Amino acid sequence: MELFLSILNKTNFIVKWTNMKENKIKKLASFFYEIGTLRKIPRAHQQLLLSQDLSDNIASHSFRVAFIGYFLAKELKADANKVIKMCLLHDIEKSRAGDQNWVNKKYIKVFEEKIRKEQLKDLLGSEELTRLSKEYQEKKALEAKIVKDADLLDENLLLREYQWRGSKEAEDWLKIKKMDEQEKLMFTDLAKEISKEIKKQNPSFWWESLWTSKRRK
Repeated sequence: MELFLSILNKTNFIVKWTNMKENKIKKLASFFYEIGTLRKIPRAHQQLLLSQDLSDNIASHSFRVAFIGYFLAKELKADANKVIKMCLLHDIEKSRAGDQNWVNKKYIKVFEEKIRKEQLKDLLGSEELTRLSKEYQEKKALEAKIVKDADLLDENLLLREYQWRGSKEAEDWLKIKKMDEQEKLMFTDLAKEISKEIKKQNPSFWWESLWTSKRRK
């Protein structure tokens, strides 16, 4: 009888463990599908910039923000690993709430923290990610400030790219005091210096020295 009960307990444990594992895998797959939809959410500023750019979406924005954040963190001796995680997290709620521009925000309230908690619930490492997300929203730690600076710098880069393509709206943003106001929102002097360089530099500068008319043999 004791042997039977022992086998039964072990069997129940295995079944419960298997079910827990299956649920975690289902949750992960579901989360991966959800964050994939960020590629399909256009950034709301396109309305005000009178643009229609399929490459300008929440996922592409977060990708460049992560790189910007990494290099800012390295230069400022901050925790780069922490910064990258915050960069990846900083807009994930938009898979459920969508994006809002500065006009939309006057009329719409988004419960960002509630969305993130529900998105990350029961995921492996969710406690760490939820804590980092909250830390970013508070903007007290250096790493959180760096992520916000990276977020703003990506916006400035995009405006310069649009201006280069002939957008009058982007040109107005870069010329008038709105851009200066945006730089005032930045926390670090390094970000402000980079922002000034962005406004001056040709977006094609990176490939000018690489161009050649001769095909490699």
